[in-house]
Amino acid sequence: MSFSITIIGSNSAIPAHGRHPSSQLVTIQDKHYLIDCGEGTQMRLHELNIRASRINHIFISHLHGDHYFGLIGLISTYHLLKRIRPLHIYAPKELLSIIQLQLQAGQTNLCYEIIFCPLDPHKSERILENDDITVDTILLKHRIDCLGFLFKEKKRERKVIKEKMDAYELSFDLVPELKKGFDITDPKTGNIIPNKELTTDPLRARSYAYCSDTAYNENMLSAIYGVDLMYHDCTFDDAAQLRAEETYHSTTKQAAQIAKLSQAKQLLIGHFSSKYENLNSLLLEAKEVFENTLLAIEGKIYSIER
Repeated sequence: MSFSITIIGSNSAIPAHGRHPSSQLVTIQDKHYLIDCGEGTQMRLHELNIRASRINHIFISHLHGDHYFGLIGLISTYHLLKRIRPLHIYAPKELLSIIQLQLQAGQTNLCYEIIFCPLDPHKSERILENDDITVDTILLKHRIDCLGFLFKEKKRERKVIKEKMDAYELSFDLVPELKKGFDITDPKTGNIIPNKELTTDPLRARSYAYCSDTAYNENMLSAIYGVDLMYHDCTFDDAAQLRAEETYHSTTKQAAQIAKLSQAKQLLIGHFSSKYENLNSLLLEAKEVFENTLLAIEGKIYSIER
């Protein structure tokens, strides 16, 4: 099953140096989930040959404009293209009235349904669950209420070895119990057959944590512990730590320290300030603390392998 993240926009505040405001596409089992929708997101989707029509779920972390100013454009385009499927939006409750005002001002009655899920900024909660994944919110530390999102694959059942079943001449009525990990009794001999003799381990469940925007925040470590890939606010270099504190953002080494303490397998840094044209120095600083760090490069796809 595929699990990948495409960087649509990686800059903070304003477009600069060919970089765009925040947006990412998470693709799991060929299903698209959009995280944040900064200005120009739908144009970037077009440039990257991503079919926006396949997006049914949009997650907005907070109401600073560089994370949602592109949303009304995408909503309007879906209307013009006669979208039929509902669009699920998970966002701060205030965003609903903003969307409604924009639509009312243009006398637009959407031809599809928006299913709006208001997020509680004060507690972590599960906001989406389907056959493949769960999505939970992560409490971040920003100048206004802000949430991250944790995408996790569901644990799969054990895989039954058909040849072993045939060798023991076992009925396939026993398969449901075997998949759940139970030992079984051989109906002919009465002997217990260990589950591990008849099954193999399921594929490992993978996870992705989106943590932007936030100041240095050890309170979120338990929520993201052991995550496969973590995207973390890296607005400033280490020399700009005071500016990071003033704006409730993080530096290179702070992002790397969170990755280290949470025992993340890999760190993806982004939400870069426009003051940095070349990002290599940011990457080098983060690597001093957490070696397995990557830059969030727009248009690049980051696959989470098993």
